Amino acid sequence: MSLDDQAPVSSIRNLGPAMDEACARAGIDTAQQLRDLGADAAYGLLLKSGNKPHFIGYYVLEMALQGRPWNDCKGDEKTALRKRFDAIKTQAFDPHKSEFETLMNQIGLRQ
Repeated sequence: MSLDDQAPVSSIRNLGPAMDEACARAGIDTAQQLRDLGADAAYGLLLKSGNKPHFIGYYVLEMALQGRPWNDCKGDEKTALRKRFDAIKTQAFDPHKSEFETLMNQIGLRQ
């Protein structure tokens, strides 16, 4: 295992300490783990760990994993990303789940 395999999530362009923290809560500890998962699977884990869905966060993650500026995507590509985001959100985010259930999931007492 190389040092690059242990680089923090924030070592990826456009991702910072807040993404390090969010990913850690979701069980994603390194940039390589994030790359291996890809944006869709990683974002699903972020939602399941208690992050609120937000298209810009998903969009930034996708662009970062492609090595592109965060605001590089436009037109049809952005529309396709929105559809993917909506599908991920539908599968992973339960707006009716109580805050208590979310907390229990976050600390590992409930699945």
